[in-house]
Amino acid sequence: MGRIFITGIGAISAIGKTVAENQAALKRGICGINFSANLQSKYAGTLPFGEVKIQNEELRNILHVNQTGVTRTSLLAYHAFAEAINDAGLTDPEISSDETALIGATTVGGMCLTDEFYGDARKTDNGSQYLRSYDCASVNIFLQSQYSMKGIINTINTACSSSANAIMYGSRLLKSGLAKRVIVGGADSLAKFTINGFNALHILSPEPCTPFDENRRGLNLGEGAAFLVLEKEEDINNKKVYAEVSGYCNTNDAFHPSSLSDQADGPFLAMQGALQSAGIDARDIDFINAHGTGTENNDEVESKAFLRLFEKVPPFASSKSNTGHTLAAAGALEAIYAALNLSEQEIYPGLNFKDPITQTGLVPVQLYKKSTIKHVMSNSFGFGGNCTSLIFSQA
Repeated sequence: MGRIFITGIGAISAIGKTVAENQAALKRGICGINFSANLQSKYAGTLPFGEVKIQNEELRNILHVNQTGVTRTSLLAYHAFAEAINDAGLTDPEISSDETALIGATTVGGMCLTDEFYGDARKTDNGSQYLRSYDCASVNIFLQSQYSMKGIINTINTACSSSANAIMYGSRLLKSGLAKRVIVGGADSLAKFTINGFNALHILSPEPCTPFDENRRGLNLGEGAAFLVLEKEEDINNKKVYAEVSGYCNTNDAFHPSSLSDQADGPFLAMQGALQSAGIDARDIDFINAHGTGTENNDEVESKAFLRLFEKVPPFASSKSNTGHTLAAAGALEAIYAALNLSEQEIYPGLNFKDPITQTGLVPVQLYKKSTIKHVMSNSFGFGGNCTSLIFSQA
């Protein structure tokens, strides 16, 4: 089975509308978490979010989208998708080929238009323009229609590990010979549905999140989209390559609908399995992009998993302190950051950290630095204990 490489990347988040803008913000330690300017919610001015500072109409104009019923989630996805395929130099025939697969992830999907859909449903006309957008698969169906894609198309929703699982699934499609190239990623937009749901769990922080800090108060919801183009080594030719997808593993601790087990079984087994998949040892990892949501449960459990797996915990940080938690986009967005770690040989700091967690004593990276990096681990842990670890290696 051939090696799998990343040949194209595209991203939009609270810290940038392109990969280059995201990278510049990470290097400078920019936090994109603030009160919302676009969200229609009673929490817009009281809770901070990682919001993409661009309105839907501007996105529509940039992307030349005129159809009705297209959600913000789909617009963000389209924006990042276009950057990724352009970066990889894919032609229209290649994109529409039945040898090109699209594996996308979302949790929000069309639920960002729940109010509009509900309002239409109460009318006695011929249905709602938002009906076709409400399905979880609507984002990928939109991308499929825009590019006349004919290959395997699939949508994954495993909560916060969704797009990490999309990357894993896409890699397996390539290795099994079911596709020649795969475009993988995820997108989510801010929505009342998710804000109210997370608020009901009492895990939304009233200030920018502080991952791995003793006094952390919760997470900040964010929005964004990220896509990567994956190709086998024999099909790359002279393309630019960012990194190799060298290892991956998904586990489930089945402990609780919204919490990880105190023993850190899910995160530990996911990281251990990813190392085995990559054929490397724990001491070979040079940096970890941690899941690091800033919640009491997650950060302590992930820290315990680090201590359980690593004899000496490698440098680690959480980019969610820059972008907020972008849900189904997080795994792909952070995979792009990992690819940049490797291609640029640099480590991006976590933000807002002051004091280590008493039980673990671990301290994340707090300053940007150049470093020799050969292997990066990226963690994504979802509700229901769905835990995924990815390993990216220097090309």
